[in-house]
Amino acid sequence: MGLSAEAIRAGLDHVADREPAMAQALELAGYPEPRIRERGHRTLLRAIVGQQVSVAAAASMWRKLEAELGEDIAPDELLARDFDTLRACGLSRQKQGYARSLCELVSAGAIDFDNLPADDEEAIAELTRVKGIGRWTAEIYLLFAEGRADIWPAGDLAVQVAVGRIMELDERPGEKLTRTLAENWRPHRGATAIFT
Repeated sequence: MGLSAEAIRAGLDHVADREPAMAQALELAGYPEPRIRERGHRTLLRAIVGQQVSVAAAASMWRKLEAELGEDIAPDELLARDFDTLRACGLSRQKQGYARSLCELVSAGAIDFDNLPADDEEAIAELTRVKGIGRWTAEIYLLFAEGRADIWPAGDLAVQVAVGRIMELDERPGEKLTRTLAENWRPHRGATAIFT
């Protein structure tokens, strides 16, 4: 689902009206393209596969998983595979634990990606029940797969660096300051995160 080009444009225009530094940055860089991911367990599983490995390694593991489990990578199919089979797909013991945690919760109906809570903080809490999924991953999922307009991944290093540049700070702001600086950008911080 993600934020559409129109939603990104409207959100950034709103923020630029409130923040002259953002207006200047937007004038220089222009509007970003949407970054949309599919809603559901596959997107979160792909995030698990990609944690702490190169893009090429993650793509290779994903191809092997699809070849072994089918393109849908159904939770029950993953749960039915043994350690060695998933290891042959490139999943370490730790990644297997995270993937199994996700698939068990989905199979049990404990996480329903079509009915996540409307409140962003409640949705983040629901997603972080999955072992290995932290706040940042949950926020990125909600921004790119659900298109939630006010998600602000302030813990993201790239967001912090960009905010520091745009606001002409002497050094990169930490997560707390990055959150504080963006308070006036509500309810369109998601478009700003995509921009940064």
